Amino acid sequence: MIEQKRRALITGASSGIGKATALEFAKAGIDVALVSRSHDKLSAVAEAVQHAGVEAKIYPVDLGNVGEVQAKMQAIAQDFGAIDILVNNAGMAYTGNLSDTPLADWQRVIDLNLTGAFQCMMGILPGMRQRRTGTIINIVSIAGKQAFPNWGAYCVSKAGLMALSQTLAQEERSHGIRVTALCPGSVNTELWDTDTVNADFDRSKMLTPEIVAQSILYAALLPQQAVIDELTLMPSAGVL
Repeated sequence: MIEQKRRALITGASSGIGKATALEFAKAGIDVALVSRSHDKLSAVAEAVQHAGVEAKIYPVDLGNVGEVQAKMQAIAQDFGAIDILVNNAGMAYTGNLSDTPLADWQRVIDLNLTGAFQCMMGILPGMRQRRTGTIINIVSIAGKQAFPNWGAYCVSKAGLMALSQTLAQEERSHGIRVTALCPGSVNTELWDTDTVNADFDRSKMLTPEIVAQSILYAALLPQQAVIDELTLMPSAGVL
């Protein structure tokens, strides 16, 4: 029996977990719509994915512009085809005491990590409901389950994404839609090099993007009658 071709939309696909997920999906024969801000980086990922013999299209979108996201997701689904799997991976990290966090910075973290993901889901959900099938995988974080000092805005955004995942899972179950919250511990990605992060962790002991991507693929390919509600994936070396 020939399995039906699946299509996935991955946000934050130009690097880190998103890029690794695109490559894992490609190996599994899943076509991918790649979303990120950087056109050039996306092009490089798309080229690598196409070598695996699947379709890949790039869609440069800034998910921080939350007012535009839902319409842009709908347009992607129309252009690329019905989205079977949505991986909400785009996000930013931010360190700093809450008492020192400017409102503009707080809003930027919430907009990208929480509201942007919500708007992505709202753009893709109608098509999934119509077909009565779909899998949404939200990349939360261990910070969505546990608070860490100096990571306040980030923890709040991720705890919000966890609650959003849990609520959507309950609301959409009857429509045949599965929602998974994946909570990795620290992952060795470019996130640690960004100007909003000031942290000194041993990156060699962190999870790799590839390990996280394998878990995302596993959740996506489970038989329709099963769902991973929540998966906490930690580095075995004991680092967060």
